[in-house]
Amino acid sequence: MAKNVTVQRIVSVLLHRVKFIILATVVMGLLFFMYSRFVIAPMYSTSTMIYVQNYSSAQRDNANTEATTSTKTESDSKKTSNEENQKIYPADISASANLAEICVTLFKNSDEMTALYDGCTVNVDVTDGTFFITITVDGTDAQKCANVANQLAEKAAEVYNSKFSYGQIGTLRQANVPPAPYAPSNMKNMLIGAAIGFIASCLISILIELIDTTIKSEDDIQEIYGIPIFAEIPDFDNQG
Repeated sequence: MAKNVTVQRIVSVLLHRVKFIILATVVMGLLFFMYSRFVIAPMYSTSTMIYVQNYSSAQRDNANTEATTSTKTESDSKKTSNEENQKIYPADISASANLAEICVTLFKNSDEMTALYDGCTVNVDVTDGTFFITITVDGTDAQKCANVANQLAEKAAEVYNSKFSYGQIGTLRQANVPPAPYAPSNMKNMLIGAAIGFIASCLISILIELIDTTIKSEDDIQEIYGIPIFAEIPDFDNQG
């Protein structure tokens, strides 16, 4: 006959096997930590940022020079031209943002750029509504990730100039060698292992109790057979 399972009985079983549960929790946590620390390859990530614009300084300078009136002196003309070159108009931002979206598609499908990946994972994204493109490189070698990112930024300029006869491209931020990996998280994996060990040991303890049909006390006899116990004969041999 199966034993009745109650919350009180489950708690009693867990308390009875608390040493086993603690040991299993600690062992599993240490195993997961060692696996994370010594087996899983660390992953590094770095990025470089480039920009594309639908106009170049030379194009803006020529446009401003033509618009400058002949009544101004040469120094005034140069001053006005320089001031205008530093300005970015809303129309330029919108057009450059559209150009950046096109360039992202171009860079992702360029054989010249994909040939530089060198086993790393590369992601090319544009910041929404801007003309800034981020090239992110992930891999197991920190130095290689930085080298690949910077090489891709340089190659992006070559690919752009070979496809477009207008605008300009440049680098805003070069990729640096990441000082530490972003994955795996040894502490997180250790906690996951400890949680698995704790849950598994609790389930095993409860399962063992359920399948154990031996009678350990008078309460087991009364529970299984429904017979009240009035007296108990001690086992003198086992008691010495």
